Amino acid sequence: MEIYLVGGAVRDGLLGHFHLAHQRPDGSAHADRDWVVVGATPEAMVAAGFQPVGRDFPVFLHPTTREEYALARTERKTARGYHGFAFRAAPDVTLEQDLARRDLTINAMALPAAALDAAGRFDPQDPRLVDPYGGRRDLRDRVLRHVTPAFAEDPVRILRMARFAARWPDFTVAPETMALMRDMVAHGEVEHLVPERVWQELARGLMEPRPSRMLQVLRACGALRVLLPEVDRLWGVPQRADYHPEVDTGVHLEMVLDMAARLRAPLAVRYACLCHDLGKGTTPPDILPRHLGHEERSARLARSVGERWRVPTDCRELAEVVAREHGHIHRSEGLSPAATLRLLQRCDALRRPQRFEQVLLACECDARGRLHHTERPYPQAARLLAALQAALAVDTAAVAAQVQREHPNARDLGPRIGAAIAHARERAIAAAAQALRLAPA
Repeated sequence: MEIYLVGGAVRDGLLGHFHLAHQRPDGSAHADRDWVVVGATPEAMVAAGFQPVGRDFPVFLHPTTREEYALARTERKTARGYHGFAFRAAPDVTLEQDLARRDLTINAMALPAAALDAAGRFDPQDPRLVDPYGGRRDLRDRVLRHVTPAFAEDPVRILRMARFAARWPDFTVAPETMALMRDMVAHGEVEHLVPERVWQELARGLMEPRPSRMLQVLRACGALRVLLPEVDRLWGVPQRADYHPEVDTGVHLEMVLDMAARLRAPLAVRYACLCHDLGKGTTPPDILPRHLGHEERSARLARSVGERWRVPTDCRELAEVVAREHGHIHRSEGLSPAATLRLLQRCDALRRPQRFEQVLLACECDARGRLHHTERPYPQAARLLAALQAALAVDTAAVAAQVQREHPNARDLGPRIGAAIAHARERAIAAAAQALRLAPA
């Protein structure tokens, strides 16, 4: 029985050596460790104290660390899509055969367990590094390259490739790998992806340091047109004339997503940024570049995308609100107190103030995701948050009690109370706006 550390932990250890270490959003330096066991049987693993947990192929939990140890295996394509594979795990499967089934050369390296010190570190120059497919070289040269033609058997790998490009934006996709991905799209493999895996990979890509690279790679191979045609249509569509017409809507979307990453926005905000301008891809040509009514179209398309890929509810709801209201929020400086209150109500801000903060963050990403705007402040957020806090501070119970005292026998007591509360909130919003105007810069 021989045990090897494989995959991401080896890759990330070498990335540090090449001064390319990537700090993930959760603060960790690299992924969880993956282990492969060569020359063993399930019976031998159980006898050694490991607990079996794998359903599709033999995977075991270490008796003390609880890390996963998988028997070396090969895989064979049996049908289209992500689930169409047959696996073979046996003592005669070699480490090189196991590494051959992996997606990228940089993920197809291994180190014997004995090469790690007590803290789990290893020497990047250790001659025991197993690298049959040139992963170390590709790390050094910053190249994302498939291991074998078997890459084409799993369409999820297209999404993983795009996600890795978003993680390391200075890596290039090898030309032969891009050609293979285009062939996969042309043969319809992407159409057989299950929604859960698509969303999982898209979400991970959105959370990487340069989400725009994910879209660029998916566009380059044609997968974006299949998976997210609503997004793919945005390239070539002009922005409004006053928003730097040399940057089309697709490029603007790239800038917005990268601004969201720069501001460390959570996933729901980044997904809202992805969907906020979808309606511009369906603007009638005769009204370009004004995009009249694109907000409602964007909200409908965002709802469609969310349903198709089974996007979590919090992401879907935020995306619809941002798509529908981002234009009004951008122009909120000139709103009256009554109009400001109606905007807050449409965003459900009075009931969900924390979500409203996410709405404003997405709008800030949109405003600053433009040429020459990246360093500009977004005062709309502070004004609307101040308005929201003022409205929330109104003692609605006291207002209702006063109306009841003044009109004890009124048949329309409910509407009277509602109108009085709205009026009190409008006065509070007006006072908050005045305080902001008088505040020192």
